[in-house]
Amino acid sequence: MSFAESPRTPRLLAVDDTTDNLILLEAILEDEGYDIHCVTDGMSALWHVESQPPDLILLDVMMPGMDGYEVTRRIRQNPNLPFIPIVLITAHDESNLVEGLDLGADDFVRKPVNPDELLARVRSLLRLKRSIDLQTQMAKRQEDFVMRLTHDLRTPLVAADRMLHLFQKETFCPISPDMQEAIAVMIRSNDSLLQMVNTLLEVYRYDAGYKTLTFSICDLRNIIQEVMGELQPIANEKQLHLLFETDDHASDVSAKVRGDRLELRRVFTNLIGNALKFTSQGQVVVRLVEQPMSTEQTEEQLPPCVKVEVQDTGPGISPDDQQMIFERFRQGKGKRSGSGLGLYLSRRILEAHQGQISVVSEPGRGSVFSIQLPGVLPEATPSSRVYQSRYH
Repeated sequence: MSFAESPRTPRLLAVDDTTDNLILLEAILEDEGYDIHCVTDGMSALWHVESQPPDLILLDVMMPGMDGYEVTRRIRQNPNLPFIPIVLITAHDESNLVEGLDLGADDFVRKPVNPDELLARVRSLLRLKRSIDLQTQMAKRQEDFVMRLTHDLRTPLVAADRMLHLFQKETFCPISPDMQEAIAVMIRSNDSLLQMVNTLLEVYRYDAGYKTLTFSICDLRNIIQEVMGELQPIANEKQLHLLFETDDHASDVSAKVRGDRLELRRVFTNLIGNALKFTSQGQVVVRLVEQPMSTEQTEEQLPPCVKVEVQDTGPGISPDDQQMIFERFRQGKGKRSGSGLGLYLSRRILEAHQGQISVVSEPGRGSVFSIQLPGVLPEATPSSRVYQSRYH
């Protein structure tokens, strides 16, 4: 026989520089069965919140040193904290309450405190916290499940790919031309499925904050040329021109950025591959644009911005699709639209590099995808570091 686990007593934190006010809050809330801890200043409150996050905070606005507004601001700016409802306790007028709510407080109680009103607001916000915590927990479990599932799917797909290539090479026995063609189709289908699984796994790594990036000085010119070399056979097969252009400035200045080379390579493979996929005739142009350092610039000034454009002569993208094309699982309406993950993953990678991606397109007149990344100063020395991404 199993018994349901009894719910944990909610832990509340009361912050007020007046001892009598804390005694009153403690009496009201302990009678209701809450576990309450009291502190008398903002710094102690922040230390308590970070070391043992409470389920709800009752926060006086007027305190010496650090007032309730600043405490609220710091709590809301801490990305490592879960959602904690904050109730401001104040005698201020409406304009001051608006400031507190804008900073992230969830509710307020006026002084002198009415016990029934206080308890009602506490119960309401604790219900809200339980709901948000449950949703967060369910989303976390879903992400963990998908990550494990996609990781486990890679093993049989990789094994199937190796076996199919052995058959194609006639390692086991001679095969007919018809069988060769059938195996080639199976290999392409398996490759597409493996690529989709890998993309899905990477998306969930970024979303769950598990992705580790190794940053070093990278030359985008070299990365782009490598990717274009790998994709040139696709362009040849479709009789498309695949061109690499640089503007007058970029031809003289190396387009160096600080980033994870493999991840940046993934972005360009996705964008150039998509352009080739959706273009039936004409050309795909990859254009490198860089703002050069002028002779008047000094070391204290910002480094140049590196911009890369991928332009195609494909069918274009409708205005409605452009609004959501970089969102997760949002597919275009074209017949060859993919899983809706590639552009989303590209956006997440660029965000991790403090970059951005955009698109300009008109149905029937092709598309231009633009990437902007912060460059590095010419005198910058090669360096690397490991960066643990935290994107939620």
